[in-house]
Amino acid sequence: MSKAGNDVLHINNKDVENLYEEARNSFSVNAFTSVALCCRKLLMNVAVHLGAEENKTFIFYVEWLDKKNYILPNSKKWVNQIRKIGNEATHEICIVSEEDAKKTLIFTEMLLKIVYEFPAMAE
Repeated sequence: MSKAGNDVLHINNKDVENLYEEARNSFSVNAFTSVALCCRKLLMNVAVHLGAEENKTFIFYVEWLDKKNYILPNSKKWVNQIRKIGNEATHEICIVSEEDAKKTLIFTEMLLKIVYEFPAMAE
């Protein structure tokens, strides 16, 4: 069975790496709500790994990543999609669609590449 999404190189935090792999594996077995939940949690873990305070709200972490310029100006729409889909999966009685899970996984992959892979390639 092949995994959804692509590998992201140079993730130097095991929790972040494991959550991304969990999201990829979840998509591969059609566990689309799990993908959204993993990606939401992943954003929080990335922010904390980069220096944000622990035990804050999800929106705190999104705003923190934005203030610290980890979210590029033209990327705010897709980070908002991760937030929206993840919030629905967390707070509403709904099942995440394959399309929304795929978007969430792709957007999360791009954020991880911006935060981990691309800077390491420039060194």
